[in-house]
Amino acid sequence: MIRSMTGFARRERQHPWGLLAWELRTVNHRFLELGCRLPEEFRAAEADFRQTIAGAVRRGKVECSLHFRPAVVANSLEVDADLLTSLTLRAQQVASQAGGAARIDVMDLLRWPGVVREQSRDTAPMIAAAHALLGEALIELARFRDSEGGRLRDALEQRCAGLTDFAARVAERLPEVRARMRAKLLERIAQLVSDVDHERLEQELATLAQRLDVDEEIDRLRGHVAEVRKAFGGHEPAGRRLDFLMQELNREANTLSSKSQDIETTRAAVDMKVLIEQMREQVQNIE
Repeated sequence: MIRSMTGFARRERQHPWGLLAWELRTVNHRFLELGCRLPEEFRAAEADFRQTIAGAVRRGKVECSLHFRPAVVANSLEVDADLLTSLTLRAQQVASQAGGAARIDVMDLLRWPGVVREQSRDTAPMIAAAHALLGEALIELARFRDSEGGRLRDALEQRCAGLTDFAARVAERLPEVRARMRAKLLERIAQLVSDVDHERLEQELATLAQRLDVDEEIDRLRGHVAEVRKAFGGHEPAGRRLDFLMQELNREANTLSSKSQDIETTRAAVDMKVLIEQMREQVQNIE
């Protein structure tokens, strides 16, 4: 399954008691890293929110924010009459002692901590609504990441096709390269030695050809490309597996380059390494 670790989602909904809005942003990361910013009314449910997000996102750095704007409701404010009465009496006493020089300001009394407070809310339905809205936001995030993953898959498939093409070119040239290498070696030996043990020479040629043969590297490279394509259709997150396969592909391309005795094969190996590096960069963003 190819799913990008980059994504964004926003879902909001108006309720009688206020507006809720979730914003989710994800970027690539080796592991799962969650960051939550919540209003005070929803702090008690933070662990549940985190668990829900972790069930939907396997890897990546996730920044989630819940915004809450309370609705303005008439008669939603309460005044602590006892505290206000006590403050008023104390203020009058101070004013009388000051000889009427002090003036009692009602707004100053109302600003005193605890005099005016908002009516307590039942947070249970608010938290339940936030959970439901989070589920919708995660679905939207998954759609975004799947869409990005589709583009990553197309880019990787193009490069897989390029690797397969280069491998086919190298395989087609192998008989010609072997024949040229054999002819060149025989020519040099003939120039240096007049009397040659042909049986021993054939053994040495066979050993040299085996050291320089790249059939196994080509076969393994094709096998790794097949595994990459197989990962595209799997049901589990493919990022870690693809990252490992990129290392294996790069190893085969390096070995092919080091064994090469032909300029065209060397060029093909370099082009393969360029494609593999491009794939590796894309794979870093796959969950």
